[in-house]
Amino acid sequence: MGQQTQKSLRGSIVLVTGANRGIGAALVNALLEKGARKVYATTRDVESFEHTDERVVPIALDVRDAASCERAASVANDIDLLINNAGTLSSFDLLAGDDEALALDFDTNFYGVLHTTRAFLPILRKQDGAAIVNVLTLLSVASMPAMGGYSASKAAAWSLTMSLRASLAKEGIRVHGVFPGAVDTDMLEGVEMPKTPPSEVARNILAGIEEGQEDISPDPMSRQLWELFLKNPKAVEQQFASM
Repeated sequence: MGQQTQKSLRGSIVLVTGANRGIGAALVNALLEKGARKVYATTRDVESFEHTDERVVPIALDVRDAASCERAASVANDIDLLINNAGTLSSFDLLAGDDEALALDFDTNFYGVLHTTRAFLPILRKQDGAAIVNVLTLLSVASMPAMGGYSASKAAAWSLTMSLRASLAKEGIRVHGVFPGAVDTDMLEGVEMPKTPPSEVARNILAGIEEGQEDISPDPMSRQLWELFLKNPKAVEQQFASM
């Protein structure tokens, strides 16, 4: 895994997309534990979002809508860390699925990251040690046919992450990719397999940011398969193809 300059999260001002549940909600709490000064917690339904810590600022945001991203940036205009976490799992078998579900996954998982990054980049450019974190998935690096549409949208987001990293390196803005395996969230509800609690995943994501890891493996499955991927990408492809 590539290394970047280390960053302390104490005193940071962070925006987390998709903060109402799962990894996003766990990231908000983990950031508070790390001593973040302020956490903007975004969700499409801001009225239903509640948090007892006064450092948490709820903001309405639909990452699929570029105008919504711009409105959020006009409020959260002091961040030094952007965490693109919002995601959907709507499209499955690419051959049997429908285009509407596939479009939803791409609109959220790819274009959502792009819209949000574009909106907040002028703010990040003003901060010392600014960073962007894109929460991806192991299915970014190898497709599981039963989730072929989702895999494709996340693979596109991984490519976007690498492009942003190269483009922003000269400006001193760090770009991290996160590759979780199976996490115990609503997205995998009913799927019988070993799953890591989102609180553990969130803590490991933040540890990876502070350690300057470009590619973060935040759970045991992720670490095992990422190591194999670096050695033998075809083996991972074949393993996922058989699932």
